[in-house]
Amino acid sequence: MTQPPPPPPNQPPQQGGSDTPQDPRPAPGGGFGPPPPQQPAPQPPQAPAPPSGPPQQPPGYGYPQAPQQPNPYAQQPPAAPGYGQQPPAAPAYGQQPPPPNPYGQPPGQNPNPYGQQYPYGQQPPGHGYNQPSLAHPAAGPGKGGGSRTSMYIVVAAVVAIALIVGGGLWYSSSKDDSPQVSSAGPTGGGSTGDDNKGGTGGTASGGTEKAPSDPAAKPLFTVPMPAVSDDDTVTVSGSWLTDKVYAKSGVAEIVGRDPDSGAQLWTVKLPGPVCEASRQASSSGLTAILYEPAMPTKAKPSHGCTEVSAIDLNAGKKLWTKNVTNGDQVVNLDNVTVSASTVAVGSTSGGAAFDLTTGKALWAPKPADTCYDAGYGGGAKLVAVRKCGPYDQRVLHIQTIDPKSGKVISEWQMPGGIEYASVVSTDPLVVAADVGDSAGDGSGISDFFSVDNATGKLLARISAPGDDYAARCDGITRIEECSGLAVGKDRLYVPTEEHDGKAKYSQTNEVVAFDLATGKETGQRADAGDGYTITPLRMDGANLIAYKKPPYDKGGQIVSIDGGTFKQTKLLENPATGESHDAESTMLPDYAEILYSQGHLYMSAVFAHKPSSADQKEYLAIAFGTGA
Repeated sequence: MTQPPPPPPNQPPQQGGSDTPQDPRPAPGGGFGPPPPQQPAPQPPQAPAPPSGPPQQPPGYGYPQAPQQPNPYAQQPPAAPGYGQQPPAAPAYGQQPPPPNPYGQPPGQNPNPYGQQYPYGQQPPGHGYNQPSLAHPAAGPGKGGGSRTSMYIVVAAVVAIALIVGGGLWYSSSKDDSPQVSSAGPTGGGSTGDDNKGGTGGTASGGTEKAPSDPAAKPLFTVPMPAVSDDDTVTVSGSWLTDKVYAKSGVAEIVGRDPDSGAQLWTVKLPGPVCEASRQASSSGLTAILYEPAMPTKAKPSHGCTEVSAIDLNAGKKLWTKNVTNGDQVVNLDNVTVSASTVAVGSTSGGAAFDLTTGKALWAPKPADTCYDAGYGGGAKLVAVRKCGPYDQRVLHIQTIDPKSGKVISEWQMPGGIEYASVVSTDPLVVAADVGDSAGDGSGISDFFSVDNATGKLLARISAPGDDYAARCDGITRIEECSGLAVGKDRLYVPTEEHDGKAKYSQTNEVVAFDLATGKETGQRADAGDGYTITPLRMDGANLIAYKKPPYDKGGQIVSIDGGTFKQTKLLENPATGESHDAESTMLPDYAEILYSQGHLYMSAVFAHKPSSADQKEYLAIAFGTGA
């Protein structure tokens, strides 16, 4: 699978959770002991500009590819046992107590590169910060947590999303009749609510995206990269699309724009930078974000990701702001999602939830709990990833919970020895994990698990070796951070890794489908085409919406893949030359947020930094649209 990007620099000290290799028991007078020393923030190197002609070496697609990352997790020391009584640990992989473990190798150190993801980013490098997370007071193992420290390394891939060459784009407009509420990480990923309505994976019904008479797209507008200081890299993750607004996070702000012209409609100012943004939004256009309470300074590079707010995307208003405490400690939050009328946030200190409209607290961490909700997946249902046991004896519980009360509806306990898991989709429920650190490519995925929401029964385990399939998940802190894949009814859609195409130096790949009931491939394959690389974005009824990254002399495409026949229909094709092509080539699908609806394509960065040269133009977001 593809190599994930690193996280942003200036990570704050972590607190809370039982992953920490230090003693997580409460210090006298409350709290969880002293924080670890602040790590210096390395500076990202600059990448070369994309070439203007055919490649002379076999570099892929004619513009820079993301470099491989070192593994910051390869030598993690085991944590001391968490305070309080721990529940019995499940046997680790490779041991033989009855019943035997069917999943293979024992957990161990991964000798392969393992970079940290953006969030959602899509995210050039993963987007957001790596702060601790929260939990809910539901049935099952106790809720709450101890403490955790995570250290990340920022390397050259951070600039894979940074470079845009040439001048600005020109403006045009097109009519967008009814774009639906949507949001995305690096390339969307997973499935949310309405995208699954109307038909099964074998019946192409319920889709709303229609092919235009002419799929040729024109640039609609650009958003310039916000100004930052010479040595800063600021998180700007988060983008959403409603029938009224295209909204995008900037530096300590969120700006809503007209979906056609890009005209600014509103601005929500924040006291500090956004560190996480929900991929989900309600049908009325409400979503949620996490952000710092103040702007970073040289003296204090981070103030922690402690604030959660709900945002009305259509009205351009911040509805409320809250933070979460565990005992007398304000908790650093790792992830945020929306399901029904609930905002759920997770951390290594436990999980919490608030009413989306009013901000009323629904549940919060309990200091005495010996387990904690590391995070949540939202959308059609609310799913918690609940962790119990010390670092080297972890037991993960996948819980479908009631979004109002936090009550556990169903629960599946993952096999022992799995330290991290990601929620790919909540309905149907699909979870990804790197079993025994066997993926070998830093993608966070070696296997997918299909689970029955109602009963908590495991339906199928789907093996997805990193050498064969290209998708990414970051279950380390960002539970819902999966990209490059989609789930629709009874199918999981995953791209293959790139391989040689027919033309000299060309690369290509395919999208394949797995049956969630059996775990087997259905035999359906959608070819990207010579020189293109195809990446699933989301479902449209039973059809799959995908982005095709182009070769150097073509424009990118959006296609709809029929869920039954796998026939492809071109919905949009970007210009093959010019400044817009150069701009698109920097928004790589692994490292950019990509939204598509009703003939409109929006691509945006998740990190802002200063250009490497005075004549270099960079963009926070670019938009394309087809004619009426």
